[in-house]
Amino acid sequence: MKAVRLHSRGGPEQLVYEDAPLPDPAVGEVCVRVFAAGITPAELTWDATYQTPDGRDRLPSIPGHDVSGVVEVLGRGVTGVSPGDAVYGLIDFPRDGSAAEFVAVPAAHLAPKPSSLDHVRAAAVPLSALTAWQALFDHAGLAAGQKVLIHGAAGGVGSFAVQLARWRGAQVSGTTSADDADFLRALGVETVIDYRAARFEDLLRDVDVVLDTVGGETLERSWRVLRPGGTLVSTAARPSPEQARIADARGVFFIVKPSRPQLIELARLIDEGHVRPVLEAVFPLVQARAAFERGLSGHHRGKIVLQVAN
Repeated sequence: MKAVRLHSRGGPEQLVYEDAPLPDPAVGEVCVRVFAAGITPAELTWDATYQTPDGRDRLPSIPGHDVSGVVEVLGRGVTGVSPGDAVYGLIDFPRDGSAAEFVAVPAAHLAPKPSSLDHVRAAAVPLSALTAWQALFDHAGLAAGQKVLIHGAAGGVGSFAVQLARWRGAQVSGTTSADDADFLRALGVETVIDYRAARFEDLLRDVDVVLDTVGGETLERSWRVLRPGGTLVSTAARPSPEQARIADARGVFFIVKPSRPQLIELARLIDEGHVRPVLEAVFPLVQARAAFERGLSGHHRGKIVLQVAN
């Protein structure tokens, strides 16, 4: 098969489009013919991209952890999935990903593809939407009527978080650049804050939940807007326990996990029109290096996707 692989640590310059062995699905896994693969540019900096959880080298490795495609072959012990099923899902980080014509995935990590989406748009969903879902609902317990502030609201995770928070009935504020203000208002953000022109802590108070996808100074300043007992959830860095104590609030850092039940619920919300993926750009698999370079070049709306097959 054709695949994009990394043979050493580095940036997009290390990506090579080449022949690679076909994956052999293990017990409980299926082999998926990949139609589209979502990429996360920062994954080229993750240890999991280059080594196993116990620290052993696993190069060459294939990036890409969002997948949409069709089940090709079943491994032993797989039930509930059949060859020819259109599926989408999140691939665990310390294993080969979807930037290839085929990928082996645990069947339990896949769900039926949203029927209203083509494969390219479906591949923009799993990692970003699951991250937003788990941040807002699993870790923060966001409820109707509460106030939520989403940093990086126009990005892949942020754009899903905005829509999910609105669906849940929360009051949504978001930080972004001025160029994305109208885009976010259309998604349902009530208070759009241009981070270059204003400081969000001067404008907001008594926020129930902050979702931080930025880290650094943005994370540290976020404690100032939380109400006592509020929750700061970050996907970028671990919040300071000392700052949490001073703010009388809770800080959470987490890494997204695959979830078939949540993917099924997200597909329902997408097919009913409550949530939609946002695409920044689509590249053919052979141009994966350019796709990662685009992703690392600055702030973007939504997700970058590799189209692997028509």
